[in-house]
Amino acid sequence: MFRLENAQSLVGVALTIALCWAMSEERRRFPWKLAIGAVIVQGLLVLALFGLPALRAGLAGVGQAVDGLSNSTQAGVAFVFGFLAGTPNQPYALTDPGSLFVFAFRVLPVILVVCALAALLWHWRILRWITQGFGFVFEKTMGLRGAPALATAATVFMGQVEGPIFIRSYLTSLSRSELFMLITVGMSCVSGSTMVAYATILKGVLPNAAAHVLTASIISAPAGVLLARIVVPRHADAEVAQDLDTAATKTYESSVDALIKGTNDGLQIVLNVGATLIVFVALVAMLNGLLGVLGQVGGAPISVERVLGIVFAPLAWSLGIPWKDAPTAGSLLGVKLVLTEFTAFIRMGAMPVGDIAERTRVIMTYALCGFANIASVGINLAGYTVLVPERRAEVVGMVWKAMFAGFLATCLTASVVGAMPQGLFGQ
Repeated sequence: MFRLENAQSLVGVALTIALCWAMSEERRRFPWKLAIGAVIVQGLLVLALFGLPALRAGLAGVGQAVDGLSNSTQAGVAFVFGFLAGTPNQPYALTDPGSLFVFAFRVLPVILVVCALAALLWHWRILRWITQGFGFVFEKTMGLRGAPALATAATVFMGQVEGPIFIRSYLTSLSRSELFMLITVGMSCVSGSTMVAYATILKGVLPNAAAHVLTASIISAPAGVLLARIVVPRHADAEVAQDLDTAATKTYESSVDALIKGTNDGLQIVLNVGATLIVFVALVAMLNGLLGVLGQVGGAPISVERVLGIVFAPLAWSLGIPWKDAPTAGSLLGVKLVLTEFTAFIRMGAMPVGDIAERTRVIMTYALCGFANIASVGINLAGYTVLVPERRAEVVGMVWKAMFAGFLATCLTASVVGAMPQGLFGQ
C-alpha cells in the first residue's frame, strides 16, 4: 500500500536530480527520457528482485551463501590467529561477548577470500559471462556504447578502478561524458568483495542484509549513469567509433594462478581499507578533540558527527526517513562522505535494533552502499593516472564532481527504494 512515507521519498528523487542539474555543465541539455527511464528501471528491478518469488528465493540464497562464506573465512582466520579470531573457545572468561567481533579479524579477511573467488570465477568465465550480460543490458537500456557498457557492468562486481581496467585500451578514445560517467558509476557502486563485508557487518541488525546490499550496488549503476549524464551531458559527435574486443580483458594462466593473483589483489584492498580507516578515524578524533574545547551545546559536546547530522538531516528526511531518525541518518551520510562507507556501515551495524526504525535502516543501507567519499577521490586519481596518464588533467578537473554525483546516486537509489510499498521488504 502506498503511504505518506512513500510520497516523502519522491521528494528525494526530485531533490537528487535537481542538485545534479544545478551542477550540470549544460543545463539546457537535460536527458528527460533517460531520467524517466532510469528511475523506472530502478523501480522495476526492486519490484522484481523482492516481489517475484523465484528472484526473492534467489536473494535469500545469496544471504545463505554469504553466511557460509563468512563462516568458512572464519575457519581460515582461526587457523592463523587462533582465539584472537573470536572463536567460541576463549582462554579467559568473557564479560562482553560482543567484543569478540573484531573488524580486522571478521570483515577484512572476507574481502581477501572474495577477491580470490572472484578471480577464480573470472578465469572459469562465469563472472565474465555475467559481466558481459549486464553490459549488454546497459548498452540496450541506457544507450551506452560497448566499451563503457562493459566497464560499467564490471565496476558493479569488481570495483571503481578495477572495472575500467577491462577496457584500458579504449580509455583514451572515450568522450569526456563517457569518462566522467565511468568515474561516477565507480563511486555509485561497491565491489563484490565489499558487498559481502557490508552484509557481514549488518546481518545482526538487518534481516536479509546480503540481499539488500547486492540489490543496492546493482541498481545504483543506472542512477550513476543518469546523474553523470545530467552533470556532463552526452555529445554523440564526440564519440569515436570502437570495435570492442572482449578477449583483451584480464586473463589468468590457470585456476591456481587466478587464486594467487586474486589473493594478492585482495591483500592490497585489505591493506588500503584498514589503513584508510585508521587514518580517517584518527583525524576525526583529532577534530572532535579540538571542537570539544568549545564546550557543550544542547547538553553534549560538539563533534564532527553532530555537525554532519545537522547538515545532512534534511537530505536524509527527503529519502523517506522519519524526522526523529533524520539527524542520526544525516550523520551516517556525512560519515560516509568524509570517513568512507565502511565507517558508516560499522556505526549503523553497532546501533541496536530499535534505536532507529527498520525502514530507516533499510533505506540507509542503500544510501550508504557506494564508494563516493573523499578517500575515493585519491583512489581514482591514482588509478586513472596509471590507466590513462594522458588524461590525468581531465580526471583532476572532474573527479570531485563525480564524487558528489556518485554520492547523490546512492541517495537516488535509496529514495526509489523508499517509494516502494513497505510490505515488499517484509516491513
